[in-house]
Amino acid sequence: MKTWLGKGWRITLRHKRAAAILFAYRLLWGFFLYRLIDGVVTPVLARYPDLHPNADAVPLFWIEAQFRLLRTDMADSLLWLLAGLLALRMVITPLINAGLYYSFYHTDQGTQGGRLMSGIRLVWKPVFLLHLLENALVLLPALVLLGEARNLVQDTGSVTLMLQKLWPYAAGWLIWLLALRLLFRCLEFGAASRLGLKAGLSGFLHRALPLIGVTLLLAAAGLAASAAVSASVYIWSGFAAVLLHQLSHLVRTLLSLWTAASQFAVWQERAP
Repeated sequence: MKTWLGKGWRITLRHKRAAAILFAYRLLWGFFLYRLIDGVVTPVLARYPDLHPNADAVPLFWIEAQFRLLRTDMADSLLWLLAGLLALRMVITPLINAGLYYSFYHTDQGTQGGRLMSGIRLVWKPVFLLHLLENALVLLPALVLLGEARNLVQDTGSVTLMLQKLWPYAAGWLIWLLALRLLFRCLEFGAASRLGLKAGLSGFLHRALPLIGVTLLLAAAGLAASAAVSASVYIWSGFAAVLLHQLSHLVRTLLSLWTAASQFAVWQERAP
């Protein structure tokens, strides 16, 4: 494990330009998503009733909000906008991945990193198609779960009961999500390195356990970093909190790049 993490970190250090591009991409995406949500949530919260003098107004507020969300088309325009943003992300992300994985492979072969644009130009098509297939396989069960959750809330009127009935299925979906993520990342490694999908599948089948170990270990590190940033809000305020929050985006970007590079290092040692 230490060997793969070390090799992944060395690959990460040779992709400083890619890290800067990923950081800017995540920062812009987070900013526009925040502005969108803020524009919707803030006007709604402005109508939240004061507990004084009438505490009974709070349940009425939630009843009205539930009725407007579930029984009217108020949220339709927002959902379409979110769908459009998701589609845009589904186009941009595989292009970046194609260039990144192509650069990983050539870095591993002894050349310098920084072949991001060459990779996008040469191998974007197979990586893009694999990314679309992966998202389709991820979203189909999610849509079924969301539909079932909505039906349960409408039938029972209880979010708690809905969560009690659906949490085992949600847990199964998360396991399915992790398995698909690792499988398709290996397939994308094979496509981007031009070794073929067979090499990608072979790497997944023979190195599944190390891939899971590396992924979960770095995911735990990411969660710990996020928890530390969240805890710092209660300690610092003002410019220090803003600066730390912005630096957290850079840390998450480096962890994401390190995770992909370490997974590539594991995949490269696939059995023949």
